[in-house]
Amino acid sequence: MDRHDVDWKGYIPAITTPFDASGAYDQEAQAALLEWLHGERLHGLVVAGTTGEWFSMTRAEREAQIRLTGAQLKGKMTLLCGCNAYTAQDSLSYAEVAAEAGFDGILVCPPPYVVPTEDETFAFYKEISDNSPLPICIYNWTRGTNVDLSLPLIERLADLEKVVALKNSTPSLRNFLKTFFAMRDRLRIFGFGMDPIGTSMVKNEGGDGLMGAGAVLGSDQPDFFNAIWAGDMEKARELGDKDMILMREWFAADYGGKFGAAQAIFKTALNLQGLPGGHVRAPLLPLNEEQTDIVRDTLTRLGRKLV
Repeated sequence: MDRHDVDWKGYIPAITTPFDASGAYDQEAQAALLEWLHGERLHGLVVAGTTGEWFSMTRAEREAQIRLTGAQLKGKMTLLCGCNAYTAQDSLSYAEVAAEAGFDGILVCPPPYVVPTEDETFAFYKEISDNSPLPICIYNWTRGTNVDLSLPLIERLADLEKVVALKNSTPSLRNFLKTFFAMRDRLRIFGFGMDPIGTSMVKNEGGDGLMGAGAVLGSDQPDFFNAIWAGDMEKARELGDKDMILMREWFAADYGGKFGAAQAIFKTALNLQGLPGGHVRAPLLPLNEEQTDIVRDTLTRLGRKLV
C-alpha cells in the first residue's frame, strides 16, 4: 500500500472528547458534536487523538467512542482512529475495534514517554503494520513523544505494507518541507498550515492537507482547502487568515497552548459558541476567567457567534 490506496485529504481535525462536570465521558454530547462536525462539511476527523485526551480515557471509554463514531459517520467522511499506546499490541487492539466500526485508517505516534531508538521505533511500527486491519498514518508528534522522526527513518517506515500517510507535527519547517519533497510520491503528508507557505504548497506542490485540532471554526477550515482546489485564492487567503489568527493567539511554535492546555482552549472555544465541548479531565485544568476571555476575544474578532 501507499498514498494512492487512500483518498485522505483536506481538513481532518483531531476532535475533542466531551466529559461532563464530574469527569464522566458524555456520549450524548459526543454524538451532538459529531453531528455538528458532519454538518460543517469536514473532510474527515480523528477520534481519540491528543486533542481527544486519549491518555486519560479508559479502554472501555475509548472503545465506546470508536463504536459511537463509526455508527454515526462511517461512509460519510474519512474516519481515522487514534491508536496511540505504549505497546504495539495495545495499538492493534484499538485498530481491531476501529475496523469493526467502519473506520478508514489509524493514526499512531511512537510510544509516548519511552523515547525509543530508531530501530525500536521501526520495530514498533512494523509489528503494527504486519497485523493491522487498516492503513496507517504515522504521527510525528515531537512535543508529546520527545521524538522527531528523521527522514531516513520515515523512508524506512514508508516501506512497511500498511503505512500510507504521515501527520508531521514537527516544529521545524525545514524538516517538514524536506520530508514532504522526499516522500510526497509515497505518502500522503499532513501538516500544512493555512498561512501563505501552506497555501502555496497545497496549490502548487500537491500538499495533502492538515490534521489540525478542534475544528472550532467549523466550515471555515475545510473551506480553506475547498477554495484552493476550486482556484479561489482570495477566499482561501481570507479563510486562512482566520485560522492563523487563532494559531498565533492561542498556541506556541511547538503547538502547545500559550495560556492553558490545548484541549482546554478548544473545549472553551466550542462551549462559547454553544457547542458541546464539555470539560477537560484531570490532570488537565479548565481555563480560568482571564484565560477564557482571551478565547472569547479571539472568536469575537473572527466573527463567530457566541452564546
